[in-house]
Amino acid sequence: MLWRHGRTAWNDTGRFQGHLDVALDDVGRGQAARAARVLAAFPPARVVTSDLGRAQETAAALACRTGLDPAVDPRLRETYGGEWQGRLVAEIAASDTERFLAWRAGADVPAGGGETRSELADRAVAAVTAALADVPDGGVLVAVTHGGTARAAIGRMLALPVGSWTALGGLANCSWSVLEESDVPAGWRLAEHNAGSVPEPVIGDDR
Repeated sequence: MLWRHGRTAWNDTGRFQGHLDVALDDVGRGQAARAARVLAAFPPARVVTSDLGRAQETAAALACRTGLDPAVDPRLRETYGGEWQGRLVAEIAASDTERFLAWRAGADVPAGGGETRSELADRAVAAVTAALADVPDGGVLVAVTHGGTARAAIGRMLALPVGSWTALGGLANCSWSVLEESDVPAGWRLAEHNAGSVPEPVIGDDR
């Protein structure tokens, strides 16, 4: 299971976060608490989280419900957005229009001169694979991550072409997607996408 962190003030104002460490806002903390009540019922066998504060704080809400100690893996961070990080998305679209529109459309170009979708998927799937090694057969792994990271990981795990990953709708804050091991060629099946305890709008770096 890939679980996106709760809302931050930068999500709310449309500012590109990337690797910058932005805390949850009050809405995000409420989202994490509500979602944790649902996810605890699966129940997870292991929790791993991005090292960024917004993900760790989200994971902590689930830890309170399950008693599990989340492992921290920096490979679950959001896309490294280079010079776009910290800027309003509207400003990026106006000043770096061609590159931004290509990236938003799904092209495998470096976000703000930073990281490509393929590079993001490489590290995210490596983190999920490593964490799964410690999950018993039939057990549930919860990976607490970011919107763009979750979509790249899902696209790679389903063996979809990079250019089609944007066909997967973005994850709303504190919503999750469930992948199940299967006998299809990719080895994984998408069982649930953008699920949540309550409906939330999709906002963030990689809508």
